This record gives sequence, C-alpha cells and structure tokens, in this order.
Amino acid sequence: MAQLLLVLIGALLVTAVARSREIASPLLLVLVGLVASLIPATAHLEIDPELLLTVVLPPLLYAAALESSYTNFRARIAPIVHHGVLQVVATSFLIGWLAYTLIPELPLNSAIVLGAVIAPPDAVTAAAVGRQLKLPRGVMTVLGGESLINDAAALTIYRMAIAAVVGTTPTLAQGTLVFVLAVVDGVVLGLVFGILAQIARTRVPDVQVATVLGVLVPFIAYLTAEQLHGSGVLAVVTAGLYVGHNQPRARAAGRLQEHTVWASINLLLESLVFAYIGLQLHSVVATLVASGRNIGAVLVHALIILATTIGIRIGWMFCSNYLPGLSQLLATTMKRGARWRRTAVLSWAGMRGVVTLAAAGAIPHTTGTGEPFPARELIQFMAFVIAVGTILVQGTTLPWLIRKLGVTDPDEAARDDQAESEARVTATNAALRYLDGLTPDDLHTSPEHFDRIIGRMRALVEHQGMAAAEQVGRTPDERADTASKVFSDLRRDLIEVQRSAMADERDAGNLDDEVLRRVLRELDLQEAALDSSWRNR
Repeated sequence: MAQLLLVLIGALLVTAVARSREIASPLLLVLVGLVASLIPATAHLEIDPELLLTVVLPPLLYAAALESSYTNFRARIAPIVHHGVLQVVATSFLIGWLAYTLIPELPLNSAIVLGAVIAPPDAVTAAAVGRQLKLPRGVMTVLGGESLINDAAALTIYRMAIAAVVGTTPTLAQGTLVFVLAVVDGVVLGLVFGILAQIARTRVPDVQVATVLGVLVPFIAYLTAEQLHGSGVLAVVTAGLYVGHNQPRARAAGRLQEHTVWASINLLLESLVFAYIGLQLHSVVATLVASGRNIGAVLVHALIILATTIGIRIGWMFCSNYLPGLSQLLATTMKRGARWRRTAVLSWAGMRGVVTLAAAGAIPHTTGTGEPFPARELIQFMAFVIAVGTILVQGTTLPWLIRKLGVTDPDEAARDDQAESEARVTATNAALRYLDGLTPDDLHTSPEHFDRIIGRMRALVEHQGMAAAEQVGRTPDERADTASKVFSDLRRDLIEVQRSAMADERDAGNLDDEVLRRVLRELDLQEAALDSSWRNR
C-alpha cells in the first residue's frame, strides 16, 4: 500500500511537470514509469488486473462520457460504430491469424485472445492525449466515441476466446447471441442507472450526498451489467452520456461540486494508469524469461504485430473514408483536403493502454482441465509491447503530425465564443420577457416593493445582456476592451478587497472561522462566475 501511495504521488508530480511545460502527460508518465521499473524498489509493483477493470476503468469511462456530447455522438453514430465495433472485430481476428501463423507454439484460440486484447484503442489514452493536443471537435467526437464503445466488442471476443481455451466453447451462433445480449443489456441497464442518477441529482436535497451517489454510479452500472451478462463498458458509457446530456437540469451547486470531484478523480486515476503501464516492464520481462522463451525472438514477433496493428488501423481508416459507400463516414460536409488530413490523424491516434494490459493480466492461469493456459506469459509480454509501443511511437509523433498536416480548426474557438455570446443574449431576452409578465400578486408584495424589486432585477439582467451583446462579432482583442470587461475586472478587484477584509476581521478575533468560510464561499462563487464568463476571451 505504501508503495502504491508513492507511485501515486510520483505520478501526480510528473503530471504537474508535464502540464506546466505543455507536454502530453500520458507520454511522460509512461517514459518515467519505464525508467522507474528498473529501480528495485518499484520493480515489483502489482495491481490486480480485475481491480483495473472494475475499479479504475469505470470511473474513467464515466468521466469521459460525462464530458462527451450526446448530440454529437448521435450525429456521428455511423463512424463511431464502424470504427469502434467493426474495426475491433476485424483487428482481433486479423492479428489472431497473424500471431498464429507467425508463432508455431501459439494455439489458435490463444492467438484470438491476443488479438482481442490488443484490438481496442484505449478510451483513457485517446481522451487524455486528444484533450492536451486540442484536436478539432469533430475528430475528438469520432475518436472519443469509438474509444468509449470499442472495449465492449473487444472484451466480448476476449471472453469467447477464453471460454474456448478453458473448455466451454460457444458455437458461432451462441457467440453472436452473447454479443447482442451484452450490447442490449448494457445499454438498457446504463439508461436505467443514468435515469436513477439524474433523479438523485435533482431530488436528493443534500448536494454532497447526491454527489457521492453520482460517484458510485459507474461502479454499480459496471458490476450490475457484468453480473447480468451485459457489457459493463456500454452500461457505464450510456449512463455517463445520459447524465451529461441532462446537466442543465441539475442544480447549480451540484454541477459545481461534481465538476471538481470528477476532474480530481480523472486526474488521479489517469496518472496512476499511465504510470502503471510503464512500471510493468520489469514484471512482464521477468515472467517471460522465467518461462524459458527466447526473449529476442519473441520481441521480434511482438514488433511485427505492433507494426501490423498500426497498419491495420491506417488501412481501415482510409478505406472507410474513401471507398464508395463508406466515403461519408468521417463527415458529410468536410472539404476534400481536410478529410484526408483528419483521416491521417485518426488513423495515427490508435494508442492502446490500460484495457489491453488489464485484459492480458486477467487471463486465467489454468484451463478447465487444470492445465496451464497456453502461452499466457507470451500474450502478456506482447500486450505490453503493443501498449507501450503505440503510446510512445504514435503518441510522441502525433503532435508533430497534427502540426505538419495543420489538423486544427483555428476558427473553432471564435465560433464557440460567438455562439456563447448569442446564447447569453437569448437567455437575457427570455429573462426580460419573464420579468415583463410578472405582477405584484405573483411576488406577493405591494406595488411599491414590486417596482423596486423589478427595477433592480431588470438592471442586473440588462447589464448581463449588455456584456454578452458586446462580445457578438468581436475579435479576442476587441473583447478585451469593452465596458463589461472593465466592469468585470473591477468586480474581481472588489471581491478580493472584501475577501481580505473578512480575513482581517477573523485575525482580529471579530469573526468566527465558520462564518468566514460561508462568506468566502459566496465570494468564491461570484469570482468563479466572472472567470467562467471571461475564460478564453
């Protein structure tokens, strides 16, 4: 336990360094982990693979789904399913066939297990790298959506292949039925838990209790779906998409708290995952050596499979976006030059990660007859080489590729700012119309008080509307020189003055700490609102 805590602290420090220097933290964490694995004190770090699948993966998937757009996900469902399911199935069997052909001592069923283990690009890796590289929203939607659902396809094939090895072989028809039921059960259960989570967010009066219940959702959804032979991954993703889509209907205090909680959980688990990937070097090599295999020959085979895995994705992506009948999968309105550039980036963004390593580690030690699972250590070593190889080869070169091909949308931020300003104007107009329709009886007050209240409220709403209207059609430089911007800067200064005055009163013994904390929270929320209004402007 102490060793795990040290790894967590070290991973967070590495993440802090990476962020401060604008380096993709997953890449730096893996590199540092590889070096650290050679140190005797960290050489034997072990995390139960089942723990990764049931405790680490669900919250990471859920957090990614919460931040995804259900509207964009639904609009691009064709490419997401095409890449996230069909590509995974094809990759599993192609890699399985190649490994079976290449390595004589590898049985076919074990080769299919290997194919299923390394087939799915990792949702954690894709989301972490894509966020820091600031990929265009359309690319991130396809990449993130694919990564959210491909684990379900890969893990279903994985379980079928495992069943074949241990002696409970399903027929093709049974396997197909298992897959369909896993998808249906996963989606239905995810929707049920998403609805229950949304009810808790809106009906439970205590915000902290509601937030804790929300944190439990991915674990409950995953474990329940797995127990009922559904896809735990799809259950978590469905619940996350539903809850994320209904964010506007939750209470403001709950949204503020949930955002902070999930951002912290995400940072902690992502740091642990990528550090863990690097730290497995010593363990997988030692296991392979103990089996008596020729590590040089196995490494050559692993590198061939690594290159083939990358090549399959490149071929699949370009065929999907250019062959007749499939050429509209990436986008229906994309210019031709932009299409091939974005296709190139998507094809190179197929990094593997925690699911690959966890699935390889979860392979049973023995078959149903008590015999050792065939080539278990070989599969684990190759899974490690493919996971680390894709992260280091593709992850380190992806920023260069994006810059070289110009796969950015420089106008996206400006369009977002424009849309945000217009939405704020729309909201302001709706509020003013609501005020116009009120009467003294509606507020249960006298006409004199009513006029005073409505006047003050109208002035506040109109100021907010003016601040939004000033931003419409302006450049970032022009936004920095507006009356509302000056007002916001002054308001921020006043909040700091009030905060310092409260602290002085506490230090003088005139104010209790409990009262101070309540006042500070109110001032902090006001400042957060100002920061949110002007962020990225």
